[in-house]
Amino acid sequence: MIEDLACTMYLLAHDAAAEGLYDRGRTELLVRAAALIDLAARGRLKEDGGTVVESGGEPTGAPVLDGVLRDIGAGHSWKHLVRRHRKRTLTAVEDRLVATGLLTVKPTRTRLGGRRLMVTRHAETADARSRVIVAMHGDTPVREIPVADAALLALTAAGRVRTVLSRQDRETHRDRIDACTQSLAALAPGLEKAVRALPMTMVAARGGMGGG
Repeated sequence: MIEDLACTMYLLAHDAAAEGLYDRGRTELLVRAAALIDLAARGRLKEDGGTVVESGGEPTGAPVLDGVLRDIGAGHSWKHLVRRHRKRTLTAVEDRLVATGLLTVKPTRTRLGGRRLMVTRHAETADARSRVIVAMHGDTPVREIPVADAALLALTAAGRVRTVLSRQDRETHRDRIDACTQSLAALAPGLEKAVRALPMTMVAARGGMGGG
């Protein structure tokens, strides 16, 4: 069972045909944003004058989320926190999915080393994709869609995860995607803005933006 939104986002970003992530750099930002949304939905992160503040001191019980909470720091915006320690968060997600048996480590194909990770329980990935597709195609009012599902649709579209949503999907259902993205403002106005800014953040990341 997947225990947090960041792990679910990782599975959505995993390309079975390519036997790996569709884009590792983009996935770092997507799973980091997913973790922040999850923590906000759980009431563990709030916004005060544009700054993210922690609420409550008990662990969430989800190792990835507890790791993010430990490195939140003080005085940061949502946009900054999406970039902050994103590589560390991605590695934590992969470690957690390996520990739960959703990923398995395979021998690398090059002499450069590193890990080659394969999804072992494809039903979990299919379920995650189904949640995104239902959120996009369904006639349920956006306000009644689970926060996690609206967030997954917004993130998948912002990250242009083509194995889940085609360009035509994003164009045809632009209004629905926009409404799901807008719904994140109920958690924190700056969180919605950070998700909308993800495409430009991803471009900046390719140019060597810091925060890894």
